[in-house]
Amino acid sequence: MAATRVYVARLAGLAVLGPDGESIGRVRDVVVAVRYDRQQPRVHGLVVELPTRRRIFVPMLRVTSIEPGSIALNTGTVSLRRFQQRPGEMLALAQIVDSTVRVEDPELTDLAGVDVFVVDLGLELTRTRDWRVSRVAVRGHRRIGRRRTVHVVDWSTVSGLTPYEIGRPGQDVTQLLERFEGLRPADVAHQLRELPEKRRIEVAEALDDERLADVVQELPDDDQVDLLGHLEVRRAADVLEAMDPDDAADLLGELPTGERESLLALMDPEESEPVRRLLQHSPDTAGGLMTPKPVILTPATTVAEALARVRNPDLTPALASMVFVVRPPTATPTGRYLGCVHIQQLLREPPAHLVGGIIDADLAPLGPEVPLTAVTRYFATYNLVCGPVVDDENHLLGAVSVDDVLDHLLPEDWREEERHQGVAVHD
Repeated sequence: MAATRVYVARLAGLAVLGPDGESIGRVRDVVVAVRYDRQQPRVHGLVVELPTRRRIFVPMLRVTSIEPGSIALNTGTVSLRRFQQRPGEMLALAQIVDSTVRVEDPELTDLAGVDVFVVDLGLELTRTRDWRVSRVAVRGHRRIGRRRTVHVVDWSTVSGLTPYEIGRPGQDVTQLLERFEGLRPADVAHQLRELPEKRRIEVAEALDDERLADVVQELPDDDQVDLLGHLEVRRAADVLEAMDPDDAADLLGELPTGERESLLALMDPEESEPVRRLLQHSPDTAGGLMTPKPVILTPATTVAEALARVRNPDLTPALASMVFVVRPPTATPTGRYLGCVHIQQLLREPPAHLVGGIIDADLAPLGPEVPLTAVTRYFATYNLVCGPVVDDENHLLGAVSVDDVLDHLLPEDWREEERHQGVAVHD
């Protein structure tokens, strides 16, 4: 039976189906028109994410029924134009949920004069076939040893949900962060870009340095610079420290010289030094593409230890495909570079054998000034996903991985582009 009363949180992620049952996408948010009085807001429509990851707007007038596992439309023809929020519209999950409000309900005297947080919104289908926000689920601060009670109250009893009040800085992001749990950094970055700027900055400020660094690395260059510019300068330096050195160098390379030097000065010297070395190279050369922290071993390292090193979950699959063997010291720039060992070779050898006995010394290394086109041919020629970068004195400087090559070969806005093959809807 089709629902006439639903909660926004239940709608998130539901499949949106056309009249023939074809899948169009999934619900990511609900668009409501919040008023300055306490009249129930009208629901304008749904933000639906297509298989291409583009988010479009579907008016509620197109919705014929809301079932437990899906939402049905009366047409398979919807506009593919990217969703753009209009004045007077608010996003239920991205902007209203987590707002601080007060409840004036005579039956809930314990909430009188107390700040509570919105955790969900209840929608109701009216006699005129409009959907309205009729109920608000709120929750207070957590008390030690006690669970926070959720109260569901009428919209008219809630104050603090005007566009002005929702737009004030300092809004909580608990519910948004819960939605991001378990997602890959690239997926969080995509969802972050879809948020209004205010919420995007609030989420960034709430994420810990490591998580934010992983997410920033997946954003387009312009968004990286913009997000970093909204952080307090000390925090920005901490996030740069947590980023991979090559990604931090790419980001700093987009900044004016004065800002770049200020941030480098605030970073820990051990973290800033490899970044400074990378900034000495053009970004479209092997030296500019490389990471200074591949897996580096001495000849006396056992195969068992080498395999343990490449099992590090923080390594990308490309960097884990090869270890590099050098004379001490092993910090880049290293001692004399001896060669590399492919992971397939490590898997074939007894654990007690030394990597010094299975070195591939025939693979020619890359020089730091080798251009991107030559690096690409190098990977294709030798069927590699990772390769060493060595200076004129035979010191290992770092390694280039295929993901960095692809990042520079693709158009600058490749993270923003969408592909439309296989989409079952049209303008």
